[in-house]
Amino acid sequence: MATTAAISLDKLRPAKPEELDARIRAAKAKLGKRAIILGHHYQREEVYRHADIHGDSLMLSREAARQDAEYIVFCGVHFMAEVADILSRPEQISILPDLAAGCSMADMADIVKVERAWRELAQVLDPDEQVTPVTYINSAADLKAFCGEHGGIVCTSSNAQKILQWAFARREKVLFFPDEHLGRWSGHQLGIPLEEMAVWDPDLPLGGLTEAQIRNARMLLWKGFCSVHQMFQPAHIERWRAAHPEGFVISHPESSFEVCRQSDHVGSTEYIIKTIKAAAPGTRWLVGTELNLVNRLAEEVKAEGKVVEFMSPMVCMCSTMFRIDPEHLAWTLESLVEGRVVNQITVPAEEAALAKVALQRMLDVS
Repeated sequence: MATTAAISLDKLRPAKPEELDARIRAAKAKLGKRAIILGHHYQREEVYRHADIHGDSLMLSREAARQDAEYIVFCGVHFMAEVADILSRPEQISILPDLAAGCSMADMADIVKVERAWRELAQVLDPDEQVTPVTYINSAADLKAFCGEHGGIVCTSSNAQKILQWAFARREKVLFFPDEHLGRWSGHQLGIPLEEMAVWDPDLPLGGLTEAQIRNARMLLWKGFCSVHQMFQPAHIERWRAAHPEGFVISHPESSFEVCRQSDHVGSTEYIIKTIKAAAPGTRWLVGTELNLVNRLAEEVKAEGKVVEFMSPMVCMCSTMFRIDPEHLAWTLESLVEGRVVNQITVPAEEAALAKVALQRMLDVS
């Protein structure tokens, strides 16, 4: 749930980059330590440069909760600001500069469809005894709450394998949502055969599966994906390797199974950054993740003679996160200076408590 003040068209009018930059810096100076700006790795550069802390979504939320700041301005997407609200102290206020900054993957699994899937599973087996719900952190707060209520847990792209090990130690099956690719790759890394990982289509009765397929599956993978990472194709890797056989390919596990299997390294955003920065000077890399991050990383390591290239020939940026622009950031900060909170993200108390249970299970495991 979010609350917002009326938007001033004058404040959001197109302006020259240097004017917006000056407005943001001036507002930040006036707010001082009362506000902290979080910048996700996928954020556009003209916003990213103003962030006080950079990183992945969970790290940013946990770090913000440790700060004295009253206002947490999250330059990311909606579910990230929700996590910040859940993990922050009661007196802290989580803000998303543009409420339209969502996540297409998170939207592919909503609470109505997940609850219906749970009821349908109950026609075949006892889900509360046999199935652990695992939601990727890229999901809405009510899905995290669902996992908290049903003995489930949250995972990230960094800890998904460890979380699955925890889940399988408790129950024989896992319902993994909303990203089937992260689930499939993580299960594969644990040695689960592909034929024991069935795709659950929420728009079909029983997920489009037979009762036998449900009973035989160890993992039920929700039919969902990241619109950015689905653009990467094995053919992109094959063409690049033909031209650069000495190079290395590194991909995010939200990419397809075929892309991950053809990569030399697979891991989270933080893993990609650390791996390339730690690599030997002069190495060449093909990277399968969001464009803004790849371009920024390429600039940071080029002094060492490293070449970092984007995997897809098409422009693949996180279009919803791109909605957080300098105009909205300036308006958000100037509104705080004037004593008005805009675009506050508030997770209802009961929902937040259950979501925090699932998040805490993850933190305890990892």
